[in-house]
Amino acid sequence: MMKALIVGNGAREHIIAEKLAESSELYAYMGRKNPAIAKLSKDFKVGSLTDFESIKKFSDGMDFVFVGPEEPLVNGIAEHVKNVVGPTEAATMLEGDKGFCRDFLRENVGFGYPQYEVCSTYEEAERAMEEIEDFVLKPAGLTGGKGVKVLGRQLKSIEEAKDYAKTLLKSGNAVVEERLEGEEFTLQAFCDGKNLIPMPLVQDHKYAYESDEGPMTGGMGSYSAEDHLLPFLEKKDADEALRIMKKTIAAIDYKGILYGGFMSTSDGVKLLEYNVRFGDPEAINVLSLLKDDLSEVCLRILDGNLGSVEFEKRATVCKYLVPEGYPDNPEKGVELSIKEPEKAKLYYASVYEINGKIYTTGSRALALLGKGGTIEEAEKIAEAGVSEVKTNNLWHREDIGKKNLIEKRIEHMQSLRSPKL
Repeated sequence: MMKALIVGNGAREHIIAEKLAESSELYAYMGRKNPAIAKLSKDFKVGSLTDFESIKKFSDGMDFVFVGPEEPLVNGIAEHVKNVVGPTEAATMLEGDKGFCRDFLRENVGFGYPQYEVCSTYEEAERAMEEIEDFVLKPAGLTGGKGVKVLGRQLKSIEEAKDYAKTLLKSGNAVVEERLEGEEFTLQAFCDGKNLIPMPLVQDHKYAYESDEGPMTGGMGSYSAEDHLLPFLEKKDADEALRIMKKTIAAIDYKGILYGGFMSTSDGVKLLEYNVRFGDPEAINVLSLLKDDLSEVCLRILDGNLGSVEFEKRATVCKYLVPEGYPDNPEKGVELSIKEPEKAKLYYASVYEINGKIYTTGSRALALLGKGGTIEEAEKIAEAGVSEVKTNNLWHREDIGKKNLIEKRIEHMQSLRSPKL
Protein backbone atom coordinates (compact mmCIF):
# COMPACT_ATOMS: atom_id res chain seq x y z
CA MET A 1 0.00 0.00 0.00
CA MET A 2 1.19 3.49 -0.83
CA LYS A 3 2.01 6.00 1.89
CA ALA A 4 0.71 9.54 1.39
CA LEU A 5 1.10 12.74 3.41
CA ILE A 6 -1.51 15.52 3.29
CA VAL A 7 -0.32 18.98 4.36
CA GLY A 8 -3.07 21.33 5.60
CA ASN A 9 -6.15 21.20 7.77
CA GLY A 10 -9.23 22.72 6.10
CA ALA A 11 -12.26 21.32 4.29
CA ARG A 12 -10.26 21.23 1.07
CA GLU A 13 -7.68 19.05 2.79
CA HIS A 14 -10.44 16.94 4.38
CA ILE A 15 -11.78 15.82 1.00
CA ILE A 16 -8.25 15.35 -0.39
CA ALA A 17 -7.46 13.19 2.64
CA GLU A 18 -10.68 11.24 2.19
CA LYS A 19 -9.82 10.48 -1.45
CA LEU A 20 -6.20 9.58 -0.71
CA ALA A 21 -7.20 7.28 2.15
CA GLU A 22 -9.24 5.14 -0.25
CA SER A 23 -6.03 3.45 -1.42
CA SER A 24 -3.13 4.87 0.60
CA GLU A 25 -1.94 4.70 4.17
CA LEU A 26 -2.54 8.32 5.09
CA TYR A 27 -0.51 10.66 7.27
CA ALA A 28 -1.27 14.32 7.96
CA TYR A 29 0.73 17.41 8.85
CA MET A 30 -1.68 20.10 10.07
CA GLY A 31 -1.52 23.67 11.34
CA ARG A 32 -4.21 22.73 13.84
CA LYS A 33 -5.89 19.42 14.54
CA ASN A 34 -8.75 18.80 12.15
CA PRO A 35 -10.59 15.90 13.84
CA ALA A 36 -11.88 14.41 10.58
CA ILE A 37 -8.44 14.36 8.94
CA ALA A 38 -6.90 12.96 12.13
CA LYS A 39 -9.46 10.14 12.09
CA LEU A 40 -8.55 9.25 8.50
CA SER A 41 -4.81 9.22 9.26
CA LYS A 42 -2.58 6.52 10.68
CA ASP A 43 -0.55 9.29 12.30
CA PHE A 44 -0.52 13.07 12.28
CA LYS A 45 1.56 15.98 13.47
CA VAL A 46 0.56 19.56 14.30
CA GLY A 47 3.00 22.33 13.46
CA SER A 48 3.73 25.30 11.22
CA LEU A 49 2.93 24.59 7.58
CA THR A 50 6.11 26.43 6.57
CA ASP A 51 8.37 24.48 8.92
CA PHE A 52 9.80 22.51 6.02
CA GLU A 53 12.44 20.71 8.08
CA SER A 54 9.76 19.28 10.33
CA ILE A 55 7.58 18.33 7.35
CA LYS A 56 10.58 16.77 5.61
CA LYS A 57 11.32 14.55 8.62
CA PHE A 58 7.68 13.55 8.98
CA SER A 59 7.41 12.75 5.25
CA ASP A 60 10.37 10.34 5.27
CA GLY A 61 9.33 7.15 3.50
CA MET A 62 6.21 8.65 1.89
CA ASP A 63 5.45 7.88 -1.76
CA PHE A 64 4.18 11.42 -2.24
CA VAL A 65 3.19 14.60 -0.40
CA PHE A 66 0.04 16.51 -1.32
CA VAL A 67 -0.04 20.16 -0.21
CA GLY A 68 -3.46 21.77 0.14
CA PRO A 69 -2.96 25.49 0.93
CA GLU A 70 -0.99 28.07 -1.03
CA GLU A 71 1.37 29.37 1.64
CA PRO A 72 3.71 26.36 1.85
CA LEU A 73 3.70 26.01 -1.94
CA VAL A 74 4.56 29.65 -2.61
CA ASN A 75 7.25 29.52 0.08
CA GLY A 76 8.98 26.68 -1.75
CA ILE A 77 8.05 23.40 -0.08
CA ALA A 78 8.72 21.54 -3.35
CA GLU A 79 12.39 22.56 -3.07
CA HIS A 80 12.69 21.20 0.49
CA VAL A 81 10.48 18.10 0.62
CA LYS A 82 10.67 15.12 -1.73
CA ASN A 83 7.82 13.96 -3.98
CA VAL A 84 5.59 17.01 -3.53
CA VAL A 85 2.63 16.93 -5.93
CA GLY A 86 2.95 20.61 -6.69
CA PRO A 87 4.89 23.18 -8.71
CA THR A 88 8.37 24.53 -8.12
CA GLU A 89 8.76 27.77 -6.19
CA ALA A 90 9.37 29.63 -9.47
CA ALA A 91 6.10 28.35 -10.98
CA THR A 92 4.13 29.21 -7.83
CA MET A 93 4.66 32.89 -8.67
CA LEU A 94 1.63 32.48 -10.95
CA GLU A 95 -0.31 32.80 -7.69
CA GLY A 96 2.25 34.35 -5.37
CA ASP A 97 2.79 37.49 -7.46
CA LYS A 98 -0.13 38.87 -9.48
CA GLY A 99 2.19 41.26 -11.27
CA PHE A 100 4.39 38.37 -12.39
CA CYS A 101 1.29 36.48 -13.54
CA ARG A 102 -0.02 39.38 -15.62
CA ASP A 103 3.37 39.99 -17.25
CA PHE A 104 3.75 36.24 -17.87
CA LEU A 105 0.40 36.14 -19.67
CA ARG A 106 1.29 39.12 -21.81
CA GLU A 107 4.64 37.64 -22.82
CA ASN A 108 3.70 33.95 -23.19
CA VAL A 109 -0.04 33.72 -23.86
CA GLY A 110 -0.81 37.03 -25.54
CA PHE A 111 -4.56 37.11 -24.89
CA GLY A 112 -7.19 36.47 -22.24
CA TYR A 113 -6.33 39.13 -19.65
CA PRO A 114 -7.61 42.62 -18.78
CA GLN A 115 -5.81 45.93 -19.20
CA TYR A 116 -3.53 46.33 -16.19
CA GLU A 117 -0.59 48.11 -14.59
CA VAL A 118 1.76 46.77 -11.90
CA CYS A 119 2.65 49.69 -9.63
CA SER A 120 5.52 50.03 -7.17
CA THR A 121 4.93 53.69 -6.25
CA TYR A 122 1.88 55.78 -5.46
CA GLU A 123 2.56 58.00 -8.46
CA GLU A 124 2.38 54.96 -10.76
CA ALA A 125 -0.84 53.78 -9.12
CA GLU A 126 -2.44 57.21 -9.35
CA ARG A 127 -1.54 57.48 -13.04
CA ALA A 128 -2.87 53.93 -13.72
CA MET A 129 -6.17 54.72 -11.97
CA GLU A 130 -6.57 57.85 -14.07
CA GLU A 131 -5.85 55.96 -17.30
CA ILE A 132 -7.97 52.87 -16.64
CA GLU A 133 -10.79 54.83 -14.88
CA ASP A 134 -13.13 51.86 -14.21
CA PHE A 135 -10.78 49.64 -12.23
CA VAL A 136 -10.08 46.99 -9.62
CA LEU A 137 -7.26 47.27 -7.06
CA LYS A 138 -5.34 44.19 -5.94
CA PRO A 139 -2.29 43.51 -3.81
CA ALA A 140 0.34 41.68 -5.82
CA GLY A 141 0.93 39.08 -3.09
CA LEU A 142 -1.18 36.43 -1.34
CA THR A 143 -4.44 37.61 0.23
CA GLY A 144 -6.52 34.47 0.76
CA GLY A 145 -9.01 35.73 -1.82
CA LYS A 146 -9.90 38.82 0.21
CA GLY A 147 -7.66 41.64 -1.05
CA VAL A 148 -9.49 42.57 -4.26
CA LYS A 149 -11.52 45.80 -4.15
CA VAL A 150 -13.66 47.25 -6.93
CA LEU A 151 -14.23 50.95 -7.56
CA GLY A 152 -17.93 51.64 -6.99
CA ARG A 153 -18.39 48.61 -4.75
CA GLN A 154 -15.92 48.11 -1.89
CA LEU A 155 -14.25 51.38 -2.88
CA LYS A 156 -17.02 53.98 -2.76
CA SER A 157 -14.99 56.83 -4.24
CA ILE A 158 -11.73 57.59 -6.00
CA GLU A 159 -10.42 58.98 -2.70
CA GLU A 160 -11.05 55.62 -1.00
CA ALA A 161 -9.26 53.95 -3.90
CA LYS A 162 -6.25 56.21 -3.50
CA ASP A 163 -6.11 55.48 0.23
CA TYR A 164 -6.32 51.74 -0.45
CA ALA A 165 -3.53 51.98 -3.02
CA LYS A 166 -1.33 53.67 -0.40
CA THR A 167 -2.12 50.85 2.05
CA LEU A 168 -1.24 48.16 -0.49
CA LEU A 169 2.02 49.83 -1.44
CA LYS A 170 3.25 49.71 2.16
CA SER A 171 3.70 45.94 1.86
CA GLY A 172 4.47 45.45 -1.84
CA ASN A 173 3.30 46.21 -5.34
CA ALA A 174 -0.28 47.09 -6.23
CA VAL A 175 -2.05 45.95 -9.39
CA VAL A 176 -4.56 48.27 -11.06
CA GLU A 177 -6.78 46.37 -13.48
CA GLU A 178 -9.65 47.12 -15.80
CA ARG A 179 -12.97 46.13 -14.19
CA LEU A 180 -14.59 43.43 -16.26
CA GLU A 181 -18.29 42.73 -16.54
CA GLY A 182 -19.43 39.16 -16.84
CA GLU A 183 -19.75 35.94 -14.88
CA GLU A 184 -16.92 34.24 -13.03
CA PHE A 185 -16.12 30.54 -13.19
CA THR A 186 -13.34 28.20 -12.09
CA LEU A 187 -11.46 25.69 -14.20
CA GLN A 188 -9.09 23.40 -12.31
CA ALA A 189 -6.74 20.94 -13.96
CA PHE A 190 -4.25 18.17 -13.24
CA CYS A 191 -0.83 18.90 -14.80
CA ASP A 192 2.14 16.55 -15.24
CA GLY A 193 4.58 19.03 -16.79
CA LYS A 194 3.42 18.37 -20.36
CA ASN A 195 -0.22 17.37 -20.23
CA LEU A 196 -3.21 19.11 -18.70
CA ILE A 197 -6.52 17.39 -17.88
CA PRO A 198 -9.44 19.71 -17.03
CA MET A 199 -11.92 19.08 -14.23
CA PRO A 200 -15.63 20.01 -14.20
CA LEU A 201 -16.27 23.77 -14.18
CA VAL A 202 -17.36 25.29 -10.85
CA GLN A 203 -18.80 28.64 -9.80
CA ASP A 204 -17.73 29.95 -6.40
CA HIS A 205 -19.62 32.63 -4.41
CA LYS A 206 -17.19 35.09 -2.84
CA TYR A 207 -19.64 37.60 -1.37
CA ALA A 208 -20.85 36.97 2.16
CA TYR A 209 -24.56 37.65 1.77
CA GLU A 210 -27.33 36.46 -0.52
CA SER A 211 -27.68 37.97 -4.00
CA ASP A 212 -23.91 38.58 -3.96
CA GLU A 213 -24.02 41.40 -1.43
CA GLY A 214 -21.67 42.26 1.42
CA PRO A 215 -17.93 41.87 1.94
CA MET A 216 -15.65 39.44 0.13
CA THR A 217 -14.88 36.10 1.78
CA GLY A 218 -12.79 33.04 1.06
CA GLY A 219 -15.90 31.55 -0.59
CA MET A 220 -19.36 30.85 0.84
CA GLY A 221 -20.09 27.90 -1.41
CA SER A 222 -20.03 26.63 -4.98
CA TYR A 223 -21.79 24.42 -7.50
CA SER A 224 -21.11 22.39 -10.62
CA ALA A 225 -23.42 20.98 -13.29
CA GLU A 226 -23.96 17.42 -14.49
CA ASP A 227 -22.58 18.21 -17.98
CA HIS A 228 -19.39 19.68 -16.43
CA LEU A 229 -20.18 23.08 -17.96
CA LEU A 230 -22.20 25.77 -16.16
CA PRO A 231 -25.74 26.90 -17.11
CA PHE A 232 -24.66 30.43 -18.09
CA LEU A 233 -21.65 29.35 -20.19
CA GLU A 234 -21.21 28.09 -23.72
CA LYS A 235 -18.78 25.32 -24.62
CA LYS A 236 -16.57 27.85 -26.39
CA ASP A 237 -16.05 29.61 -23.03
CA ALA A 238 -14.68 26.42 -21.47
CA ASP A 239 -12.56 25.76 -24.56
CA GLU A 240 -11.09 29.27 -24.45
CA ALA A 241 -10.24 28.97 -20.75
CA LEU A 242 -8.56 25.63 -21.40
CA ARG A 243 -6.60 27.15 -24.30
CA ILE A 244 -5.23 29.86 -22.00
CA MET A 245 -4.18 27.26 -19.43
CA LYS A 246 -2.54 25.02 -22.06
CA LYS A 247 -0.49 27.92 -23.42
CA THR A 248 0.52 28.71 -19.83
CA ILE A 249 1.92 25.29 -18.99
CA ALA A 250 3.62 25.13 -22.40
CA ALA A 251 5.69 28.12 -21.26
CA ILE A 252 6.53 27.10 -17.68
CA ASP A 253 7.62 23.89 -15.90
CA TYR A 254 4.47 22.98 -13.98
CA LYS A 255 3.34 19.86 -12.10
CA GLY A 256 0.39 19.60 -9.74
CA ILE A 257 -2.97 21.37 -9.68
CA LEU A 258 -3.52 24.53 -11.69
CA TYR A 259 -6.58 26.62 -10.83
CA GLY A 260 -7.82 29.24 -13.28
CA GLY A 261 -10.29 31.85 -12.07
CA PHE A 262 -11.96 33.19 -15.22
CA MET A 263 -14.66 35.62 -16.27
CA SER A 264 -16.81 35.23 -19.36
CA THR A 265 -17.36 38.69 -20.85
CA SER A 266 -18.84 40.16 -24.03
CA ASP A 267 -15.25 40.31 -25.27
CA GLY A 268 -14.44 36.66 -24.58
CA VAL A 269 -12.97 34.81 -21.61
CA LYS A 270 -10.45 36.61 -19.37
CA LEU A 271 -8.20 35.14 -16.69
CA LEU A 272 -8.71 36.88 -13.34
CA GLU A 273 -6.18 34.83 -11.37
CA TYR A 274 -4.20 31.63 -11.19
CA ASN A 275 -3.92 29.54 -8.06
CA VAL A 276 -1.31 26.81 -7.81
CA ARG A 277 -3.52 24.41 -5.84
CA PHE A 278 -7.14 23.33 -5.51
CA GLY A 279 -9.68 26.01 -4.70
CA ASP A 280 -11.61 25.96 -1.46
CA PRO A 281 -14.53 25.14 -1.79
CA GLU A 282 -14.14 24.11 -5.47
CA ALA A 283 -12.01 21.09 -4.54
CA ILE A 284 -15.02 19.63 -2.75
CA ASN A 285 -17.14 19.82 -5.89
CA VAL A 286 -14.68 18.22 -8.29
CA LEU A 287 -13.08 15.61 -6.05
CA SER A 288 -16.48 14.30 -5.03
CA LEU A 289 -16.95 13.45 -8.73
CA LEU A 290 -13.50 11.95 -9.35
CA LYS A 291 -13.77 8.35 -10.59
CA ASP A 292 -10.03 7.66 -10.75
CA ASP A 293 -7.93 6.79 -7.71
CA LEU A 294 -6.45 10.11 -6.52
CA SER A 295 -3.28 8.46 -5.19
CA GLU A 296 -2.63 6.89 -8.59
CA VAL A 297 -3.24 10.25 -10.28
CA CYS A 298 -0.65 11.82 -7.95
CA LEU A 299 1.97 9.22 -8.88
CA ARG A 300 1.24 9.72 -12.58
CA ILE A 301 1.71 13.48 -12.16
CA LEU A 302 5.10 12.92 -10.52
CA ASP A 303 6.07 10.46 -13.27
CA GLY A 304 5.06 12.93 -16.00
CA ASN A 305 2.59 10.40 -17.39
CA LEU A 306 -0.86 11.65 -16.40
CA GLY A 307 -2.93 9.71 -18.92
CA SER A 308 -6.72 10.10 -18.69
CA VAL A 309 -8.84 11.08 -15.69
CA GLU A 310 -12.61 10.61 -15.46
CA PHE A 311 -15.35 12.36 -13.47
CA GLU A 312 -18.95 11.39 -12.77
CA LYS A 313 -21.59 13.16 -14.85
CA ARG A 314 -23.44 14.50 -11.81
CA ALA A 315 -24.08 17.90 -10.27
CA THR A 316 -22.77 19.19 -6.93
CA VAL A 317 -23.63 22.00 -4.52
CA CYS A 318 -21.40 22.96 -1.59
CA LYS A 319 -22.49 25.36 1.18
CA TYR A 320 -20.30 26.70 3.96
CA LEU A 321 -21.43 27.25 7.53
CA VAL A 322 -19.62 30.21 9.09
CA PRO A 323 -19.53 31.80 12.58
CA GLU A 324 -21.68 34.76 13.59
CA GLY A 325 -20.02 38.01 12.52
CA TYR A 326 -18.05 36.40 9.69
CA PRO A 327 -16.05 37.72 7.87
CA ASP A 328 -15.45 41.10 9.51
CA ASN A 329 -15.90 40.33 13.22
CA PRO A 330 -16.41 36.59 13.66
CA GLU A 331 -17.00 34.77 16.90
CA LYS A 332 -14.07 32.54 17.85
CA GLY A 333 -13.66 29.60 20.14
CA VAL A 334 -17.35 28.60 20.04
CA GLU A 335 -17.90 24.95 20.87
CA LEU A 336 -19.82 23.07 18.19
CA SER A 337 -22.11 20.10 18.61
CA ILE A 338 -21.94 18.31 15.25
CA LYS A 339 -23.86 15.35 13.88
CA GLU A 340 -23.45 13.64 10.52
CA PRO A 341 -26.17 14.50 7.96
CA GLU A 342 -28.27 11.75 6.39
CA LYS A 343 -27.52 12.32 2.67
CA ALA A 344 -25.17 15.29 2.37
CA LYS A 345 -21.44 14.92 3.02
CA LEU A 346 -19.93 16.94 5.88
CA TYR A 347 -16.41 18.37 5.67
CA TYR A 348 -14.58 19.99 8.59
CA ALA A 349 -12.97 23.29 7.70
CA SER A 350 -11.47 25.90 10.03
CA VAL A 351 -12.15 24.19 13.35
CA TYR A 352 -9.93 22.62 15.95
CA GLU A 353 -10.26 19.86 18.53
CA ILE A 354 -9.19 19.94 22.17
CA ASN A 355 -10.03 17.11 24.59
CA GLY A 356 -12.60 15.68 22.20
CA LYS A 357 -14.45 19.00 21.78
CA ILE A 358 -14.61 20.95 18.50
CA TYR A 359 -14.35 24.76 18.34
CA THR A 360 -14.55 27.48 15.71
CA THR A 361 -11.53 29.60 14.75
CA GLY A 362 -13.45 32.55 13.31
CA SER A 363 -13.13 31.43 9.69
CA ARG A 364 -15.37 29.10 7.69
CA ALA A 365 -16.29 26.19 9.92
CA LEU A 366 -18.10 23.39 8.08
CA ALA A 367 -18.91 22.54 4.46
CA LEU A 368 -21.97 20.57 3.36
CA LEU A 369 -21.94 18.88 -0.04
CA GLY A 370 -24.94 17.65 -1.99
CA LYS A 371 -24.53 15.50 -5.10
CA GLY A 372 -27.33 14.63 -7.51
CA GLY A 373 -28.47 14.21 -11.08
CA THR A 374 -29.18 17.92 -11.41
CA ILE A 375 -28.11 21.12 -9.66
CA GLU A 376 -31.61 21.41 -8.17
CA GLU A 377 -31.39 17.91 -6.68
CA ALA A 378 -27.88 18.50 -5.34
CA GLU A 379 -28.93 21.84 -3.80
CA LYS A 380 -31.83 20.24 -1.93
CA ILE A 381 -29.50 17.60 -0.48
CA ALA A 382 -26.94 20.22 0.57
CA GLU A 383 -29.60 22.46 2.14
CA ALA A 384 -31.13 19.51 4.02
CA GLY A 385 -27.65 18.71 5.31
CA VAL A 386 -27.22 22.28 6.51
CA SER A 387 -30.50 22.03 8.41
CA GLU A 388 -29.38 18.82 10.10
CA VAL A 389 -25.97 20.16 11.14
CA LYS A 390 -26.60 23.88 11.71
CA THR A 391 -26.33 25.39 15.20
CA ASN A 392 -27.31 28.83 16.49
CA ASN A 393 -23.68 29.93 16.23
CA LEU A 394 -23.37 29.30 12.47
CA TRP A 395 -25.04 30.72 9.37
CA HIS A 396 -24.83 30.24 5.59
CA ARG A 397 -25.88 31.56 2.20
CA GLU A 398 -29.08 29.71 1.39
CA ASP A 399 -29.25 30.91 -2.24
CA ILE A 400 -26.17 29.04 -3.52
CA GLY A 401 -27.31 26.57 -6.19
CA LYS A 402 -30.88 27.92 -6.17
CA LYS A 403 -32.74 28.29 -9.46
CA ASN A 404 -33.38 32.03 -9.10
CA LEU A 405 -29.71 32.90 -8.61
CA ILE A 406 -28.59 30.72 -11.51
CA GLU A 407 -31.25 32.24 -13.80
CA LYS A 408 -29.87 35.70 -12.97
CA ARG A 409 -26.47 34.50 -14.17
CA ILE A 410 -27.99 33.18 -17.40
CA GLU A 411 -29.90 36.40 -18.05
CA HIS A 412 -26.81 38.47 -17.31
CA MET A 413 -24.72 36.58 -19.87
CA GLN A 414 -27.52 36.70 -22.44
CA SER A 415 -27.69 40.47 -22.10
CA LEU A 416 -23.90 40.76 -22.56
CA ARG A 417 -23.92 38.53 -25.63
CA SER A 418 -26.86 40.31 -27.28
CA PRO A 419 -25.84 42.69 -30.08
CA LYS A 420 -25.83 46.31 -28.90
CA LEU A 421 -28.31 48.48 -30.86
